[in-house]
Amino acid sequence: MKKIICLFVLLAGSVMAAEPSRVACVGDSITAGVGASKGNSYPDQLGRMLGDGYTVKNFGVSGSTLLNHGDRPYQKQGAFKKALEFQPNIVVIKLGTNDTKPQNWKFKDEFVADYKDMIGQFAKLPSKPRFFLCRPALVPGKGNFGINEAGVLEEIPMLDKIAADEKAMVIDIHAALKDHPEMLPDRVHPNTAGATVMAKTVFKALTGKEFTGEAPLVAVPAEAKSKKKNP
Repeated sequence: MKKIICLFVLLAGSVMAAEPSRVACVGDSITAGVGASKGNSYPDQLGRMLGDGYTVKNFGVSGSTLLNHGDRPYQKQGAFKKALEFQPNIVVIKLGTNDTKPQNWKFKDEFVADYKDMIGQFAKLPSKPRFFLCRPALVPGKGNFGINEAGVLEEIPMLDKIAADEKAMVIDIHAALKDHPEMLPDRVHPNTAGATVMAKTVFKALTGKEFTGEAPLVAVPAEAKSKKKNP
């Protein structure tokens, strides 16, 4: 009987150990996949790169801000509640781009406190997640929609300090895209190739390894391409 119980415990432990790590990708339209082709947002590609050992979910909300006094605070969106309910083991936060808009960045003195507040909400979860904070993507030229590179460059040292205080890892999305302004055709949103660069950068941060091989892209059907050209 004791042998059977021990065997059951071992099997149960094996099943638990085999559960995929849950990765919550928190962010704005760049995380949501605006600019990339359907099915090829950076979280989509990241999930395929990581494989069966991970479950990656996209909690991106277009237009959302890290700032709680911004014009669309992420913490007030339904996606934030869903991200918490997901009980992630890993949280990748890619926010800050919309915060650079003048109407939002006037609250920049609250950026650090609001960022730590968001981390604190996830830190209370039983899953005790690890945190990866992304430096915002490059904003080429004059930017767009009020989003600007000057604000991004102000955010980066703030974010680095937050990461140090919270014992989180920094993912340098900004550096990864710095030499590829062509991958941000509207001067804000990475296209599919840019999303691939982001996914590979996050992959390396999570695993400590370079992703090798072809990017795992979902092909856009010829019919969909035709509709895009002839709306």
